[in-house]
Amino acid sequence: MSRQETQSTTYFRSALRRLKKDKGALAGMIIIVLIIASAVFAPFLTPFNPLKQNYDELLSPPSLRHPLGTDQYGRDVLTRILYGARYALLIGVSVVAIQLVVGVTLGLIAGYYGGVVESVIMRLTDVMLSIPSVVLAVTIAGFLGGGIQNVIIAVGAVGWREYTRLVRGQVLSAKEETFVEAARSVGCGDFRIMVYHIFPYTVGSVITYSTISVAVAVLWAAALSFLGLGAQPPTPEWGAMLADGREFMMDAWWIATFPGLSIMITVIGFNFFGDALRNALDPKMDKILRS
Repeated sequence: MSRQETQSTTYFRSALRRLKKDKGALAGMIIIVLIIASAVFAPFLTPFNPLKQNYDELLSPPSLRHPLGTDQYGRDVLTRILYGARYALLIGVSVVAIQLVVGVTLGLIAGYYGGVVESVIMRLTDVMLSIPSVVLAVTIAGFLGGGIQNVIIAVGAVGWREYTRLVRGQVLSAKEETFVEAARSVGCGDFRIMVYHIFPYTVGSVITYSTISVAVAVLWAAALSFLGLGAQPPTPEWGAMLADGREFMMDAWWIATFPGLSIMITVIGFNFFGDALRNALDPKMDKILRS
């Protein structure tokens, strides 16, 4: 095992020990596991169909039969929330995947080659960063139209900018390390150096930011659906459910309240875990934040 691999192994083992001691990480992990379980086992956790209307039970309040009540179409709110977890995870993971591919690739290229290539990429990134995220996301979603796929594209087109700046900074630091010079000296090409030597150097920061980005993606997707630019009825997506229930807040508060709580708990869970992961991977930053 090379010295670089040994140092990386020791680093991640230390980070894992710090992560296990963090109560925020435990709380976040529990929430994330529950969300994943809800998404995977939704058909086994409820006997109701999330799309089937039941006009005999319109706006029923929470009860033993319907723990979270029913909506204006008689659909079980708990069932729709459980199935909505699938869309939340699908959107969150897909959006982060798009942001990773675009942002990390551009950041690696800009940081490694420098010069004109770096200037062009970073000026493009700066221009995109100058556009408020909400304006950019709403504009793209409005242009593409509603639907889960278009929400993923719209939100994914916003977050890559931060990844580019993050990775570029990491690459500039990694280029000065001796293992990069060693790789060049044995004849490794640019692609191999970037992918196999420099990219692993950025993994800690990328993973940490990605965890938090999932929460942001879920929140943004729910906001677009609430505005009518995302998931369309009767899709059991939390933002769309929140929009459906806003007209009944006085008489049937449960329709909007529980989807809203689901969004809040999901965001909190990923943020807790993301913050704990950041502190574990970068203990110096934790001390700075606590001082």
